[in-house]
Amino acid sequence: MAPDHVVLAPLLAALATAVLALLVRPYPRVQRSVSLLGGAGYAVAVAVLFQRVTAGGTLVYQLSNWDAPFGIVAVADALSVFMLALSAAVAVPALVFSVRYLDDDDQTLSYHALFHFMLVGVTGSFLTGDIFNLFVWFEVMLMSSYVLVVFYSGPEHTKAALQYAVLNLVGSAVMLVSIGGIYSVTGTLNMADITRRLAAPAEYGIAESVPAVLGLSAVLFAVFALKAGIVPFQFWVPAAYRAAPAPVTAVLAGVVKKVGVYAIVRLYFTVFAAATLPVSLPFVSGDSFLAFFGPVLFVMAAASILLGGVGAVNQPDIDGLLAYSSIGQVGFIILPLAVGATVPAVRELAIAAALVYALNHALAKGLLFLASGATFRGVGSDRFDVLGGLSERDPWLAGAFFVGALSLVGIPPLSGFFGKLLVFDVGVRAESTLLLAAALAGAVFTIAYFSRAWNRAFWGEPVAYDRDAPLVAVVVLLAAVVVLVGVGFDPVMDAARRAAEAAVNRSEYVDAVLGVNR
Repeated sequence: MAPDHVVLAPLLAALATAVLALLVRPYPRVQRSVSLLGGAGYAVAVAVLFQRVTAGGTLVYQLSNWDAPFGIVAVADALSVFMLALSAAVAVPALVFSVRYLDDDDQTLSYHALFHFMLVGVTGSFLTGDIFNLFVWFEVMLMSSYVLVVFYSGPEHTKAALQYAVLNLVGSAVMLVSIGGIYSVTGTLNMADITRRLAAPAEYGIAESVPAVLGLSAVLFAVFALKAGIVPFQFWVPAAYRAAPAPVTAVLAGVVKKVGVYAIVRLYFTVFAAATLPVSLPFVSGDSFLAFFGPVLFVMAAASILLGGVGAVNQPDIDGLLAYSSIGQVGFIILPLAVGATVPAVRELAIAAALVYALNHALAKGLLFLASGATFRGVGSDRFDVLGGLSERDPWLAGAFFVGALSLVGIPPLSGFFGKLLVFDVGVRAESTLLLAAALAGAVFTIAYFSRAWNRAFWGEPVAYDRDAPLVAVVVLLAAVVVLVGVGFDPVMDAARRAAEAAVNRSEYVDAVLGVNR
C-alpha cells in the first residue's frame, strides 16, 4: 500500500495555523482572521480525509525512510476519522465563539496559537500509529490546555491550573514509564506490531512476558482514565472547567476528554485485545485481556454516572453543574465498552454505542458550555441565585440550551436519544441487568439536574440581561447541528459502525500499517 499524504492534512492545517497565529501577533485583526481561516481549513481537511477513508479504507503515511514498524507512521482509519470529525464539529464553533467572547487583548496574547496547538495535539493523538508518539501528542495537547485553563490568571484559575498540571504531569510520567516497559517486553512501539506480537507471543519469544504486558497495560489504563476524567480520577474536572474561558471549556469537555476515550478503544480493543491471559483470574470470565478490563471499566463507569449525577444536582452555578454532568456522561460512554469487553457477541455494537454517545456528548456539552458563556456575558454571572427568566429575555438562547439539555436527557429525535437507545440496546442484548440499572439511574439524574438548571436560570422573575447576538447565533447554530444529527442519524450510525469494525478488526489494521511501502 502506498503512503497517502492526505492523512497529514488536518495535522498540518492546525500546526500551520498555530505558527502563523504566533507570527502575526502584532496585528490582532490579521491574527483573528488567520485563526478563523485555519479553523475552516482544518474542518475541510478533516472532511476530505473522512471521505477518502470512507471510500478507500485505512490510509497510512510513512514519516521517514524506514518502513513500519521501525519508522513513524500516521494512520487514518474509520475510528480515527470519526473522532476527527467529532473534534472539528466542536472546535470550529468554539473558535468562532472565542473571537467575540474574549477581549481583544486576551486574544492577542497567545490564545489563538494555544487553541490551535491544542488541536494539533488532539489530531496527532487520533492519527499516530505508535504508542510513544501517542505520549508526545498527549503532551502537546496538555501543555496548551494548561495555559488555557489559567488564562484569566486569577487565584482560583491558578489553583485549578496547578492541580490540573500536577495531576496530568504525574499521569504523563506514569504513561512514559508504562510505554518504556511495554517496549522492553515486546521490542516495539508500533501499535500494529505490538498487536501482531501479542497475538503470537511464542513466535516472537515473548510468551513468558505476557503477564508483564497485562500489568503495564493496567497502569497505562489509569492514565487514560485520568485524561478522560473517569472516577476515581475525576477530581480535576470541576475546578478546571470553571476556570477556563467558556469556549476552551467546551473543547476540554467535548474534545480533549474524548482523546482518553479514543486511547482506551484503540489500545484495549485493538492492540491489547490480541493477547490472551496466561492464567485464569478470579472474577474474570474468558482468557482475553479485555475480559480482565471489563469489570474494572464497569465499576468506574457506574461510579462516574452516580458521582457525576449527585454532584451536578447540588451545584450552585451552571458551569459547576455542567462539569459534574461531564463526569456522569463520560460514564455513559464507558458503560457499553465495559459490557462489550466481556461479551464478544455485542462488542462491535458496544463500541458503536460508545462512539455515538461520545459524539452526542461532544456536541451537546459543547453547546451547553457556550450557552453558559453567552449567559455570563449577558448577566455577569452563571450562579442560579442571580439568574432567572432568561426564556423571556432571550428565547433563542433558552431554546438552544433546552435542545442541548434534551439531547443529553435522550429525547427523540435528537442525537442523544440514539446514543442512549444504543447503550440500552447493548444491555438488553448482553442481558446485563447491571448496565440497564446504571444507565437508568444516570438518566434519572440527568433529568433531575437539567430540570433544576432550567427552572432556576430560564424560568422565574426575569433579571437584567444584555444580549450578545453573535454569541447567541453560534450557540443556536450548534443546537441546529444537534437536531440535524438526530434527524439524519443513518449516516452517523453507519460511520460509527465502520469505526467499531475498525477497532476490532485487528488483522486489517496490522496489514494496512505493516504493509505500507512493501
